[in-house]
Amino acid sequence: MTTPQEARSEGQIDARGPRLGAGITALLLAVVMLLGAGTAGLVLLTVVALSFVLGTVRGAEGTWQGWIYRTFVRPRLGPPTELEDRRPPRFAQLVGLVVTGVGVVLGLSGVLVAVPVAAAVAFVAAGLNAVFGLCLGCEMYLLMRRWGVIRAA
Repeated sequence: MTTPQEARSEGQIDARGPRLGAGITALLLAVVMLLGAGTAGLVLLTVVALSFVLGTVRGAEGTWQGWIYRTFVRPRLGPPTELEDRRPPRFAQLVGLVVTGVGVVLGLSGVLVAVPVAAAVAFVAAGLNAVFGLCLGCEMYLLMRRWGVIRAA
């Protein structure tokens, strides 16, 4: 049997971590939607986008949400029953970065209505992952692999 450290070095992660991260992200995006098309919403959406930058560069487990999972949640749970490839959740972080990044750029350009709209789109994806374990970005990654757009490492 593979230990969590060995699995991580082989590119496998505990599937529960990204799901918790998606829940935290969905909560922040809900707040952005409630704040609306103002400066406070733009600032919070920027924080979320920067979190996606971390996830894109370091993987979902390398975000501050991943740290919360490893530090506070994982020690209270049993061993993971499933591990998953770290590449699809990392790609999903890139998709989240694109969606929230467009909202931030448009918001900074004066199109503040783009802030809650981008937050709503990202909220749907994060909410599906958090509640149902359906990662839309991961599914996109797998489709792109199947079509040959992304090559196997």
